[in-house]
Amino acid sequence: MKKSVLYIFMLASVAAYAQEPELSDAQQAAMDAAQAINDVKAPEPEPEKPCYWTTSYGFDLGFNQTALVNWAAGGYNTVSLAAGTDISANFAKDLTSWDNRIQLDYGFLWSADKKNLLQKSKDRIYLESKFAYKTGENSKWNYTASLNFRSQFSNSFDNYRQENPDDPNSRWIGDLKSGFLAPAYTDIALGLEWKPTEWFNVNIAPITGGITAVRDPELRKSYGMKLKSDTADPTIGDNYRSALFQFGAQIKLNIKVDINDSFKYETQAVFFTDYLNKPFVYNRVNWDNSISWTPVKFFKIGLATWLIYDPLVTIKDKNGVERTSLVQFKEFLSLSLTYTFKPSKKK
Repeated sequence: MKKSVLYIFMLASVAAYAQEPELSDAQQAAMDAAQAINDVKAPEPEPEKPCYWTTSYGFDLGFNQTALVNWAAGGYNTVSLAAGTDISANFAKDLTSWDNRIQLDYGFLWSADKKNLLQKSKDRIYLESKFAYKTGENSKWNYTASLNFRSQFSNSFDNYRQENPDDPNSRWIGDLKSGFLAPAYTDIALGLEWKPTEWFNVNIAPITGGITAVRDPELRKSYGMKLKSDTADPTIGDNYRSALFQFGAQIKLNIKVDINDSFKYETQAVFFTDYLNKPFVYNRVNWDNSISWTPVKFFKIGLATWLIYDPLVTIKDKNGVERTSLVQFKEFLSLSLTYTFKPSKKK
């Protein structure tokens, strides 16, 4: 704009002396300056820097409460609270990609029939990181290296009972079932991934190293840890190793479908076989499912299930008999407040 105004002003100055038969030096200089200004090109805007990172954040908070006053049918006052977060950070450039995701969930239940006791209802730590390199520009196959980690935050107990049955205020005790890093599963896998669409992929990793760690000696036998020596007493927890190394193959299947803006379904199935311990006979299976429906903003109805089959884990059945090769299943239905930060890109 300033350039145009200056140009017009100079032309007007020249026109004022248009009656002169010959232009003066001042007029000629003004015309040359005006032409030079007119020929100057406006600076081109700098191109935007490419964005390689995409991030997203989700947070859920669920609360349920029951209060009974002179309720003839009976029951107990209860309070339950559960929270969870889902964070992802993904990098993509040319043929290279790096996907990272962490899921954290925790919840507890308080019931009036068990005073001074918080019972854990939900507890999960899951970390997944995958580096991939395409075999070709238009290929649907990737070379991959991935890391998975699963554990929980705090101790879980079963068969709760009061330390002193005659004292209603005595503390509650139970049988320890799991704890922080007890167990903890870590898998490092090298292989190939077939990704025909954005919502479906299969990762085949014939080279997979798995480490199962159990920090609490009391739980080591239950999760398949080996004795430190052939002569060690199997009834003493400290006589078991704190970690078990497994080397085998892994197949991981992922499906993530957004039916619409409010309804989503996600599933992941992981199959692992140990080359060092009866390969293709003793197999470990993890199958996670998640369904979520957001009928209105900030409110979500969710259903999550977890299925585990691990032949090394010892579980007591309904009759109190210790058994292995049992299928473990957990389901969690929630009504919660939810907020998701929309995916954003970072340079």
